[in-house]
Amino acid sequence: MAGPVAIVAAMQEELGALLAAMPDEQRVRVAGRDFWVGHLHGQAVVAVLSRIGKVAAATTATVLLERFGVRAIVFTGVAGGLAPGVRVGDVVVATKLLQHDLDASPIFPKYEVPLTGHARFAADTAISDALAAVVAGVLRDPVALLGQAVVDDFGLHAPRLHRGLLVSGDRFVSTAAESAALRRDLPDALAVEMEGAAVAQVCHDYRVPFAAVRTISDRADDAAHADFLRFVAVVASRYSLAVIGAWLAGLSSPARSG
Repeated sequence: MAGPVAIVAAMQEELGALLAAMPDEQRVRVAGRDFWVGHLHGQAVVAVLSRIGKVAAATTATVLLERFGVRAIVFTGVAGGLAPGVRVGDVVVATKLLQHDLDASPIFPKYEVPLTGHARFAADTAISDALAAVVAGVLRDPVALLGQAVVDDFGLHAPRLHRGLLVSGDRFVSTAAESAALRRDLPDALAVEMEGAAVAQVCHDYRVPFAAVRTISDRADDAAHADFLRFVAVVASRYSLAVIGAWLAGLSSPARSG
């Protein structure tokens, strides 16, 4: 029998929105974390808060795989936009993920995870394609999901879907100088966050499909802290619930690796 799907949220507000939609969630506490086991849109799921940072996220992913036998992990959260044109309110669906603060050179090439031969870990193609299709639909009418006042407040009149490289590191990138340095070193990076690449590495080790969908909350610059928590509560959490819910509702068979 296929295992459940893991839905990993980066922020408590997003996890709360998902749990509110689950009719039968049961808490299982492992490694100091609350894993919520139940169903969402007819699919068996385990929902959990990743905590912040790569080590915390890797621990969470390992427990999901070892204890709960999940068949796929989908990470939903927020990120800072890096590439030109990746704006607040846009959504990034990762195709590859990289740790921007990993450097074991000169023994190994910069960014490469030692002994793996990989710097960039691929997201599952089938799941990512399905998530991207859902995101495109959600973004077509942000007013219907968020309301006119929220759209106006955050300037979310024409949010866009982006697909490409997502980079992760153990620091909150919040200055223009840091953001510029990342763009210089990794010019194809779309956005930056603090967990995804670590989960992608764990899933690669276990050969389990992984996907990540991130809402752009800021431009990873000197204004990155402005209205951050309000954005998560009134924008990102609603995006997440709509996207994850529609994707799960569309599943008719166990997730497969692309």
